[in-house]
Amino acid sequence: MTKTKTAYPVLLRKFTQAEGGGYLAEFPDLPGCMAEGETPEEALRESQDALQSYLASVKAHGDKLPAPTEAVWRQRAPKSLHRRLQIEAEREGVSFNTLVISMLAESVGRKDATVLRAPARTTARPRK
Repeated sequence: MTKTKTAYPVLLRKFTQAEGGGYLAEFPDLPGCMAEGETPEEALRESQDALQSYLASVKAHGDKLPAPTEAVWRQRAPKSLHRRLQIEAEREGVSFNTLVISMLAESVGRKDATVLRAPARTTARPRK
C-alpha cells in the first residue's frame, strides 16, 4: 500500500451490532470511496487502499476529481496532549490530523454516548 497525502477528509463511523460491528471509513467528498475494518485503525488503513483505487479509476476514465471540502479549525492543546496524539498517530501510521479527526468523528458518532447535563434547577414550593 502506498500512502497518499490528500486533502480529502475521511470520516470514521462505528457500526452497530445489528449492522455487524466494525468500523466504516469514508471520504464524503468522493462518492462511493469507503472501506471497512474490525478496528478503527484497520478501517483507516483500508481507506488508503480505497482512496488509491478511487484516484486511479478517476484518472483512467479521465474524470474530474471533486474539490475537497475543507474547514479550518485551530485548537490549542497542552503540549503533553499534543505529544501523546503525535505518538499515537505515528504508531498507527496515519497523519496527526487524520487521527484527531477520526477520534472526534468516532466520539461524535457514538450512539451510546452519555450526554452530561447540569441538573435542572427546581424551586421548592412551600406546602399548604
